[in-house]
Parts: sequence; structure tokens; C-alpha cells
Amino acid sequence: MLEFAGIALLPEWPLFLSFVVAGLALNIVPGADMTFVIAAAARGGRRDGVVAALGIGAGTLAHILAAVLGLSAILASSPTAFNLIKWIGAAYLLWIAFSLLRSRGSADDGADAPAVSGLRLLRAAMLVNILNPKVALFFLAFLPQFVDPEAAMPALQILCLGLWFDLVGTLVNIVIALVAAGAAARLRHVTWLGRAARWLAATAMGGLALQLAFSGRR
Repeated sequence: MLEFAGIALLPEWPLFLSFVVAGLALNIVPGADMTFVIAAAARGGRRDGVVAALGIGAGTLAHILAAVLGLSAILASSPTAFNLIKWIGAAYLLWIAFSLLRSRGSADDGADAPAVSGLRLLRAAMLVNILNPKVALFFLAFLPQFVDPEAAMPALQILCLGLWFDLVGTLVNIVIALVAAGAAARLRHVTWLGRAARWLAATAMGGLALQLAFSGRR
């Protein structure tokens, strides 16, 4: 297995392969992250879609580091902290949904949507991921299941598994972004379809916000 200075960075192959399969299955399940990437790609094209995917990946990296450092455990043990971040995340998703509905104007007339700063889009994508406390709890619960119980440094294996999961998830989102951007470009002349897609994305974001806000800790 992959080692550095005699320390195993990943678990044995059978356990790692099961992690790869489980991680891929989880990465292709649609959620707030993928919905945001699709909306960004459909509205701003391939560049915006890829930037959004990279922003989601950066947000995931923050959760992975938090899990390694034990911050996720603190979040899991503090209902107040969990609920605070949950409500902030839900409010942010609702704000994104409102922004999608507000950005009609030129897009409904068939013109190109106004360009969004890459840094601004990257930051927005990161916040979509970071402000979801369930992602933090997911890594806290999911990654340790695939760590070798006899590992000399379990935290290092959690970090490496998390980085692999993040890499695969980012690649999946980039592929989704390219597909969504291509489909949007081919159908851009159908103005009613653009409006419908924006309303659908806004509705999905709003629904995810409500689901986050009124869901429990698990």
C-alpha cells in the first residue's frame, strides 16, 4: 500500500477499493453542490461551471481539514453550533435562489447573462459547501470507517482518503458542468427554456434550503 517514511497513507487495497466505490456512488448523487454547479454552468457557460466545481472542491477541503483537526467532532457535540451553521447555510441557499429569480432581464430576452467575477463565483461555491454542517458530520462519520485500525497515524489516512474523495467529487462536478454548459448553449435560443431552467434551479435551491433548515442532526 502507499507509504511515506514507513507510515501507511492509505488502508490496504480491499478496504481502499471499497472506499473508492462508495465514494464514487456518493459523489454522483445530486445535492446542493451539484445543483449550484449546474445552475452556474447553464447561466455562465463552461468557465463558470468549472469555477463553481473548483469552489465546491475547495469548500470540501475545508471540511476535510476540519475532520482531521477534530473540529467536526466539536460541531457534532454542540447542538447550538450545529443549528447556527445550519440556519446560516439555509439562508445562504435561499439567497442564491432569490438571486437566480432576480437575474431575469437580458437572459429572458435571449442576450448573454452578465459575466460574474470568477473569484466571486468561487467564493459563493465554497460557501454553499462550507455552510452545510451535514457535510462536516458526513466526513466525520464516513472517512474513519475506511481507516486501517492498526494505522500508526489514523489522522493522516483520514486526510488522504478525504483528498481522494474531494478529487473525484471535483472531477465529477466538472464533467457535470461541461455537460450542462453544452446543453444550455445548444438550447440558448429557446428563451422560455432558459426561464424554466432558472426557475427550476431556484426551486431546487429553495427546496434544499428548507430541507437543511428543518432537518435534524442526522
